Parts: sequence; structure tokens; C-alpha cells
Amino acid sequence: MSDTAFYTKDLSVFYGEKQAIKKVSITFPERQVVAFIGPSGCGKSTFLRSLNRMNDVIPGARVEGEIRIGGRDINDPSTDVVRLRQKIGMVWQKPNPFHKSIYENIAFGPRYHGVKDKRNLDEIVESSLRKTALWDEVKDRLHGSALALSGGQQQRLCIARSIAVQPSILLMDEPASALDPVSTAKIEELIAELKRDYSIVIVTHNMYQAARVSDKTAFFLMGDLIEYDETQKMFTNPSNRATDDYISGRFG
Repeated sequence: MSDTAFYTKDLSVFYGEKQAIKKVSITFPERQVVAFIGPSGCGKSTFLRSLNRMNDVIPGARVEGEIRIGGRDINDPSTDVVRLRQKIGMVWQKPNPFHKSIYENIAFGPRYHGVKDKRNLDEIVESSLRKTALWDEVKDRLHGSALALSGGQQQRLCIARSIAVQPSILLMDEPASALDPVSTAKIEELIAELKRDYSIVIVTHNMYQAARVSDKTAFFLMGDLIEYDETQKMFTNPSNRATDDYISGRFG
């Protein structure tokens, strides 16, 4: 049994009067991949964004319940949100590199958090790009624009940018949905490598992707957590009829 990386208890998220997440409790294992599946609008991305307080920036959003990492509730008013987002990295659906060089995209975060020495920054840039299997592709154009990279390379760059600040958790909101099949395969291979060092939560609309990359899967429907179990069991012998209907394509 893996150690727990973090957990939620009775987590609810509201947008004004609308309740988007309804008292969800999930334990996330250390250094495993957890996939969130479910139809559009079921609350997957809302739940994911709550895990590093990205819902804070949405007017009218409020969170009830607990999200505990290292024994602390991240919604406590004393939480340093900048430090929290350093610990819990986020990769979005569409690649969003900064309008800077490849090098500066990676160095920006460490520099912001106090790393000034150029040798240290060089090492962080190389290490982050190696971890995302991008170093050999870009090492001769580190000072060229990140926007000149292909979509798949840009997404791997964004993952490298996230891990450059040494998080322990990575959140990925449909990280391959805007990519071609070859780039998607590279992202999936990368996720398998990264879970050696990070706990990963991924939202995906692609059922086959969830089956391929995740250790555990959570199925959401209308803001409720319907089922949460080992991925292999969920996809071969789900406990809930609604899960079975969704996975087999009978709705959603």
C-alpha cells in the first residue's frame, strides 16, 4: 500500500448558488497516477483546480471541506498560495509557453523563488528538459523562442517548467487533448516516467488514456464521486452500474 500524498474530505465547490462538487472524499497515493473521468460538466476540472486553489481566481467560487497535504488544510487562510502552487504544479489543456526563450521558460520559476546563480539555473534547465525527454530536441536552440516549438514540444516544455520548481504533485487538465496521436503517446510515456518522482492527477475525456496511464480512476457524474478504485478493476469490473454504463459507452 502506497503512502498518502494528500487527501480531500467532504470537499464541495460552489459557483455562486450552483454546487459543482458535492462532498467528495478522495485519498491520493504517493507516486501514482490518478485519473478523473466523466462526461463534460461533471466537475472533473473544477475538482482538479481546487487542489492548488486555482478556483480562488473565479468570482463567486467558494470551497467547503478539507484538502490536506502534509497534515495542513490548504484552504486555511494562513496558506501561502504562491508556495502552494510551487508544491503543486499545473499543466493545462492547451500548451501555454511564455513569450520567452526555451531557457527562460524553465528558469523563470526557479529565479522567482530565489535561485540566482547561473550555474544552478543551467543545471535546473537541463535537468527539467531531460526529465521531459526534450533536451536532445532543443539543446542547440535554448535561447530561441519557445513559440517556435511544435504543439507536443510546447506541452512537454510546460511540464518541464512545472517541475523546475521541484513540486511534489502534478495536476494535468487534459494535457494531450490538443495534440496529435504521436505527441499524445509521448505525453503518456512521459507521465509513466514522471510518476517515479511525483504524484500525478490527470483529467481526461479519453477513456483509453485513463486506462493506459493511471493506477487509480475516479468517475464523476453531476458533481458526485460515483466510484473510485484501482483502474484495472474499474475498467473490467466496476462496482456501480453508472460507471459500467459510462465506460462501455452507453452514455456520456
